Amino acid sequence: MTPAAAPAPPLRYGYGTNGLTDLRLDDALTLLADLGYDGVGLTLDHMHLDPLAPDLPARTRRTAARLTRLGLDVTVETGARYILDPRHKHGPSLLDPDPAARATRTALLITAVQIAAELGAHAVHCFSGAAPDRTDPATAWKRLTESLTPALDAAATAGIPLAVEPEPGHLLATLDDFHRLRGLLGDPEPLGLTLDIGHCQCLEDRTPADCVHAAAPWLRHVQIEDMRRGVHEHLPLGDGEIDFPPVLHALADIGYQGLTVVELPRHSHAGPELARTSLARLRAHETAAAC
Repeated sequence: MTPAAAPAPPLRYGYGTNGLTDLRLDDALTLLADLGYDGVGLTLDHMHLDPLAPDLPARTRRTAARLTRLGLDVTVETGARYILDPRHKHGPSLLDPDPAARATRTALLITAVQIAAELGAHAVHCFSGAAPDRTDPATAWKRLTESLTPALDAAATAGIPLAVEPEPGHLLATLDDFHRLRGLLGDPEPLGLTLDIGHCQCLEDRTPADCVHAAAPWLRHVQIEDMRRGVHEHLPLGDGEIDFPPVLHALADIGYQGLTVVELPRHSHAGPELARTSLARLRAHETAAAC
């Protein structure tokens, strides 16, 4: 008699600190631990482990100790809107026409990898940025590969994947674009993928569940929220069009054990309550997926 297959381990959920910007970092981490989250998507920003402020090594060690005491795993995220340029969202990008400006973004990614190593993070998230006006595609892709290479070298040294996120409106917007980047870079081992489930609903030709299966070999980090087709707006779970049980079933089916992080960066005004309701809904959807 063939033994029954072992049940898939439960998924591991986190909440992004970019949706808790009205809370001090320690308060945010304590909240998530008290609610029962497994981890946190830690966006490096001026209010949450500022990567550009003095005494970074000491502050990072304190954060690592706090995460350990609370039993929280972590992914380091680099999507802070104005961390490098107080006047231009996500500027400068890896695609900036100025090499020195591009280098500041690369340096931030390298710092993020170093922080991630100290925190014991399982991935560092990043994205390409939007191509500047009048930039031809070949030039934009060349800038992206050149800008990412030093960060990938740092990731290889640290043993932590650099997980690039396809982002609507960016040069690297889809799963196909991720594979183009892989090809241009020669498929380096540290290069992984951040899959945002809402972005799949918004932009991809496949269903979000099918995107999970297609992404499986490279999947290092997952962000989750609700969204509507063709509209890039992060919504609380239940406010959009995503059918979540098939998505969670797909994540379990591929054996994904990284963090699945709720990504609601425009909802900090209701962050504590949304953190509570999001986890409850995810667990209910996971139960439905298992039936």
